[in-house]
Amino acid sequence: MASSPHKSQLGLRRIGDALFYSLDGLKAAFKHEQAFRQEVWIAAALIPAAFFLPVSGVGRALMIGSVLLVLIVELVNSAVEAVVDRVSLERHELSKRAKDVGSAAVMLALINVVVVWALALLG
Repeated sequence: MASSPHKSQLGLRRIGDALFYSLDGLKAAFKHEQAFRQEVWIAAALIPAAFFLPVSGVGRALMIGSVLLVLIVELVNSAVEAVVDRVSLERHELSKRAKDVGSAAVMLALINVVVVWALALLG
């Protein structure tokens, strides 16, 4: 099977390229996705707060991990939306389904934050 001509070389160059592509992705999401910006600001408040709350190390890790999961899922959702829009801006049932499923994933990640934080703080 042929590989993409856009793939970089092996070794350190590939690692460096991957790092810069990832940073470009974060910058693009922050610039173009309002929901991602909002979630970054929430993460910027919650993650430091987790270090000052009276919870175990495992509880703290779960609290921080749940917040990071929201950012990860939002990035994937934004990628799905961009691909759907790139293919066609025409209204289509499958395009709507793809976007709605991505949105549902973000919603579940947000619910997960509430549940994890509540259990860590009250449990």
